[in-house]
Amino acid sequence: MRISEAAKRLGMSPRMLRYREDLGLLPPLRDRPAGRGPAHRQFTEEDLAAITTAVRIEQRYDITPAALAFGLRVLTEPTVRAAVADLGRRTGHMPATPGRALDFEKERALRALGQQPRRADPRDRRSRY
Repeated sequence: MRISEAAKRLGMSPRMLRYREDLGLLPPLRDRPAGRGPAHRQFTEEDLAAITTAVRIEQRYDITPAALAFGLRVLTEPTVRAAVADLGRRTGHMPATPGRALDFEKERALRALGQQPRRADPRDRRSRY
């Protein structure tokens, strides 16, 4: 279906659909035959379902389409994810977990070997991280 029909079915403007497409919130445009003019998206039911899901997420968490697009980028690009995680640790929004994760794995391995894990002495002033 054309963009005007898709927009009408979704209750939004064609301009908003183009904006969402530019942000990467729609499935990628299918290949068009070589030598043809500019691609015109033909919206499918899959496209409409993806847009509907995005709108529900935006409403539920009170975020913008741009914020949702950035969230997807964080999930899919390791360097962006690492930068955001570093910021989260620096600002106190995320705990520094690598040490704890390693402690958990060490305790699990010791239990598997039938040994009791050694508990940290709270008087030990050395940082765990």
